Amino acid sequence: MDPLLSWARRNQPALISFIRTLVECESPTDSPEAVSRCAELLADSMADIAESRTVANAGAGRTFVGEFRLPGRAKHGRILALGHADTVWPLGTLRTMKFRQRDGRLWGPGVLDMKAGLAIFAFAMRALRELQIPVAHEVRLLVNPDEETGSAASRAMTERMAKGCRAVLVLEPGTGLEGKPKTARKGIGDYHVVVRGVAAHSGVDFEKGASAIVELSRQISERIVGFTDLKRGVTVNPGVISGGTRSNVTAAFAETHVDIRVPRARDAAWLDTKFRSLRPFDKRCSLEISGGMNRPPMERSKSVAQLFGLARSLAGDLGIVLEESSTGGGSDGNFTAALGVPTLDGIGAVGEGAHAAHESVLVDRLADRVALLARLVAAIE
Repeated sequence: MDPLLSWARRNQPALISFIRTLVECESPTDSPEAVSRCAELLADSMADIAESRTVANAGAGRTFVGEFRLPGRAKHGRILALGHADTVWPLGTLRTMKFRQRDGRLWGPGVLDMKAGLAIFAFAMRALRELQIPVAHEVRLLVNPDEETGSAASRAMTERMAKGCRAVLVLEPGTGLEGKPKTARKGIGDYHVVVRGVAAHSGVDFEKGASAIVELSRQISERIVGFTDLKRGVTVNPGVISGGTRSNVTAAFAETHVDIRVPRARDAAWLDTKFRSLRPFDKRCSLEISGGMNRPPMERSKSVAQLFGLARSLAGDLGIVLEESSTGGGSDGNFTAALGVPTLDGIGAVGEGAHAAHESVLVDRLADRVALLARLVAAIE
């Protein structure tokens, strides 16, 4: 048996215990204090194998940064492992959604997205140390506090630490129960469309009013939804709409928030032109357009494909068939890939149900993920 896989299986009980500790340290994004506790827990738990610290952020929890002390002589490059401590689950979820091991899985809030991925990577680094497997590069782990809400506080640090790296390994869960890594992600944006009309009494002065609701309805139905182009992979979703005050008043205000997903940077530029070109049907109304891209697309570049190819070869040596995937969801890997840094996403835990009540991780895929990440870190040139 591969020595790294054998080590991971021997140490799986300790890995599961660490995953439990992380899951039971609840850390919703909207509780900076809770996220900071999780970051400090990571720092304490890895202090014996890494130079660990946490960094304060305005309006968010603390960021964890660790630089591992790994075998091998002078390091001549850097590898960045990327994750997040925040989850979508509110404080107190553990009362009704307890951590448990049952039916070959680990269950609990945030176990898949992405407490298990963080633990798996920490144990992969422990394996390299204990087996004295040399690593050619510095290896750092960056754990952000606000990925689930767009990474506003952490994006700049992520991009700064990723620049010049040989590779970025994103510890998000793989796709499906096969755990397929992600070699492409759509870019994500949000547009805010505001319509200002003219208020009037709907019974006495109906003709004097200009309804912002009617105008917005036409903008959505006749223009905005038409921006979707499924052949290009572009989707446009008016997900929230509001407006008006009373049923007997012609609405003077209406708005919508529109989610966009694009597979390529040029699609984002095309969509931005479309939104900025919107003009009112009723000239008595005015439009205000704001927003744009939040995460650039992670495109499947040659360097991304090469990094996946290395991972697939190493997985084959472990008896694992590794396939790639793409997704419409985003991660912090979107930022690093957009910088031109080779990025492999979805290399964390294997399971299903992220953000859902059945969130869970397959126990029998923990060891091979530890071994794969350790082999990958050691093999990157």
